Amino acid sequence: MTIIKKLLTSAVASAMIVCSAQAEISNDTVKIGYLVDMSGPYRDLSGPNGLIALEMAVADFGGKVGGAKVEVVSADDRNNPDSASSTVRRWVEYENVDLVTGFVASSVTLAVINILEENDKLGIVSGSASSSITNEHCTPNHIHYVYDSYPLANGTATAVVNEGGKSWFILTADYSGGHELESNLIRVVEASGGEVVQTLRHPFPTPDFSSFILQAQASGADVVALSNAGSDTINALNTAGEFGLTQSGQILVATLLFLNDVHAMGVEVAQGTQLTTGWYWDMNPETRAWADRFLEETGVRPTMVHAGIYSSTMQYLKAVEATGSDDAQIVRKQMMATPINDMFATDGRIREDGRMVHDMYLVEVKTPEESTGEWDLYKIVRTLPADEAFRPLSESKCQLVTGN
Repeated sequence: MTIIKKLLTSAVASAMIVCSAQAEISNDTVKIGYLVDMSGPYRDLSGPNGLIALEMAVADFGGKVGGAKVEVVSADDRNNPDSASSTVRRWVEYENVDLVTGFVASSVTLAVINILEENDKLGIVSGSASSSITNEHCTPNHIHYVYDSYPLANGTATAVVNEGGKSWFILTADYSGGHELESNLIRVVEASGGEVVQTLRHPFPTPDFSSFILQAQASGADVVALSNAGSDTINALNTAGEFGLTQSGQILVATLLFLNDVHAMGVEVAQGTQLTTGWYWDMNPETRAWADRFLEETGVRPTMVHAGIYSSTMQYLKAVEATGSDDAQIVRKQMMATPINDMFATDGRIREDGRMVHDMYLVEVKTPEESTGEWDLYKIVRTLPADEAFRPLSESKCQLVTGN
């Protein structure tokens, strides 16, 4: 019996040591790597100001978590999967980065999440559109915050078809995020009783949309939908305005339009455009208060991506503090168990597939007469409840859900 007791005592002690080791913060530092397009077409929707949002969260947390300092590094991914992969591999394998966050180009995200899984590090995606990131490409090592192509298509396309826009012409950026938006648009349009008469793909980025808009006009479709983002969306909308596309009776829909895009164009050009967003700075006192702080730091109002970066960083740091660990699996589990109630979301939650679900909003760009200021750009048409906005788990292809 003495031997058995000794063995049991030894086993319990060993287990306690393992648990203790797992619950420690490695290198007495929580290191966060911020990876986005810092200089190209997606610069304004995330970019340097997203880094400021991240640093605001770290500062609000006191610069430390669980007694360990929080360190932030950043890099420009240049929308290049190979370059981004090299950066992240260096970060997680040689520079002790615990969390990689940011991400905009879906091609970059899909390349990098494999490296995170290989090294059992955590990633939080705030700017990518591809819904496959938490569907067929899900991993136990990343979380998708803010939005994806599924609710963007659900909100906008359903409303437009119901309002009489039955035939659709879809102009798509030729990369994975654009393809995802196109696929989801087709699904929603057809399910709502509409018809897609033509799809056309353009290179990324495209400075001149003249030929594409002419083809859209010639199609005779009720609706011209832009399945792109950033400077491509702005260039396409400006060209459509110059060619009188809406004046000729066609409806113009932007599936992925950000606050900074509308601000750059002005309400004179963008007025009446409908879109779906995950957040708007002027929704309530909490969003306005945080947006005022952000404006003081940056000189601009935040996009939904900026707000999501702040929120997700705070949620991550809270999970590290609660568990006393920077281990990817321990922290992710804690984040999944913790409801998200802050300036970004009410009763948001992270599902087992890594998708952060929360209410989305169908908005319409105000007219010049309705807008009362430089950043008074949207009016909220309707709220899309979280469980209706995002892909239901019953349709999921994620191995973490299906077990396959």
